[in-house]
Parts: sequence; C-alpha cells; structure tokens
Amino acid sequence: MSGHSKFANIKHKKEKNDAAKGKIFTVIGREIAVAVKEGGADPDNNSRLRDVIAKAKANNMPNDTIDRGIKKAAGDAAAVNYETVTYEGYGPNGVAIIVDALTDNKNRTAANVKNAFTKGGGNVGTPGCVSYMFDKKGQIIVDKEECDMSGDDLMMIALDAGAEDFAEEEDSFEIITAPEDFSAVREAMEAAGIPMADAEVTMIPQTWAELTDEDSIKKMNRILDLLDAEDDVQATYHNWDE
Repeated sequence: MSGHSKFANIKHKKEKNDAAKGKIFTVIGREIAVAVKEGGADPDNNSRLRDVIAKAKANNMPNDTIDRGIKKAAGDAAAVNYETVTYEGYGPNGVAIIVDALTDNKNRTAANVKNAFTKGGGNVGTPGCVSYMFDKKGQIIVDKEECDMSGDDLMMIALDAGAEDFAEEEDSFEIITAPEDFSAVREAMEAAGIPMADAEVTMIPQTWAELTDEDSIKKMNRILDLLDAEDDVQATYHNWDE
C-alpha cells in the first residue's frame, strides 16, 4: 500500500472552496439520515452513526449541524427515504471506477452518472464489472504533523484493536482494517486521543492504472469533477495512479 496513501487527496479536498464544503456536508447529512433510520438516534447504541459523526467532525462540520441532522432524521416521519445504489464502469484507457450514491430517484441518478462517464469518454458497465479489482477495507489516515505519538506506539494501538495492516508514508500513517473491525479500531484510536485526518470504509484497488497522455488525464478529471458535483454521489473510487 505504500506510495498510494489517500492523504494528499484528502488534504486537497479539505482545502477546497465553500461549494465543496457544502457538498461534503450534503453527503454526510444523507449518511446521518440513513444511519439513524437503520439504527436509531443514539450514537451509543449505533456504531454506524458514531462512525458518521466522527467523519463529520473530521470534515469540520459544526456540532449543532450534526445534532440537527440527527434530530431531523429521528423525528421526521415524512423524511426522504434514500436508497443505496452502486455504479461501476470504465474511464479512459480502461481505468476502473466505482460510484456509490444515496438517492431518492434512481432514474435521475443513473442518468447523471452515465452523463458524467460519457462526457469524459468513459462508459458505465454492468454490476461487478470492476468491483472484483478492489478490496473493501476500513482505512484510517493520521497526519504526522497532528500526531505526537511514535509510529511504533500508534501501530501497537491499531493492531491491538484489530487492524490488519499499518503503513508509514512520507507525511502520514495509514491503518487498514476489515470492514467489520473498522468501528472498533477507529474508536480505540479516538479513545487514545489520536487525531484522524480521515476514517472511512473505502474501496482499495488491488492494482493501479496509469494515464500518460494529456487527453486521457483531462477526460478522467472531467469524469471525477462531474461525479463530485453530483449531490446524489456519496463516494467515487478508482484505480488511476495520479
């Protein structure tokens, strides 16, 4: 996993403009609604909600905004029901792309996702066409500048809590878990006072694809930008080695 930490991308995302911040708050707001609907409004009894709250705080979402989102989801019987939908496809030169969405209108979302692929010279494929090239894992990133603990001590806390792997990058530490162990590892690190730049269950590519010509790189960025601008899209994973 060395050399492919998402930390640079995470840092870049957090420094984007207010429009991007509005987008991430929309994404997290929907995740809160789904988590509350599935497991209730009490974070102590809902590990998924605890994970979403941690993600919200990592993205500097205000506490009152988090609390409002939980109360709205818990008290609004007429709240929008979001469905989870996953799309798989190919970008330029066969780059594998997976798109996770939460939507109240699958036809609208499917059309918008397909449009993003098409405008970047890619195409949406059938379910399963690229997901076999990824591993679903919990991933926790710790910024070295924010963490006073040594790599060895951090590794021991993570492994003792059930982490599968620990890697040291140039500017960060990366902890990998099985999806079912993610919450326990994240909570152990939170209890130890370790600041996390990012913590989520994600899709990690088994192999990476390179784009060498300007046109392909431009098209790939076009796909990613259009998907990022789509409110229904929660996350996009790909195996492009940027």
